Amino acid sequence: MKLVIAALLVAGCSTPDAQVAGTYTVNVTNRDNGCNFANWTVGNMTSGVSVAITQSGTSVTANVTGGVGVVLDFAFGSSAFMGTVDGDSLDLKLLSNKPQTSGNCTFTYDGEIAATTSGDILTGRINYTPATNGHPECASIEGCITYQDFNGSRPPQ
Repeated sequence: MKLVIAALLVAGCSTPDAQVAGTYTVNVTNRDNGCNFANWTVGNMTSGVSVAITQSGTSVTANVTGGVGVVLDFAFGSSAFMGTVDGDSLDLKLLSNKPQTSGNCTFTYDGEIAATTSGDILTGRINYTPATNGHPECASIEGCITYQDFNGSRPPQ
């Protein structure tokens, strides 16, 4: 009985999901290039990236627009990260539909945003990882991670 009451009290004290909808202006900084992307310079920063976030309950879509959105469309086939918000944490994925090959290795690079929000501020990391066909020729990229850090804000709500 005590365990049930304790569980109900903890559930009642959970943090409500953040309201993250809005248009954010984001600064992105290249970090480790574990997947050896061409033309990637660690420390390079892109400022003023526009990201339009829509939200329905805990479901969230982050559409990257402008020039960076065009680059994502070209590289991944989409510029929309989709996922969820849980409390003040966001977990969003962009699964590429642009397969690449190297010998018998077929792969895509997928993106994942892990972010936190505090009011009108959004900070986090974007990981780029390969999804391969598992062929031994994929060994050189299997498990690699290239990532970026970001921070941004939206106009006060």
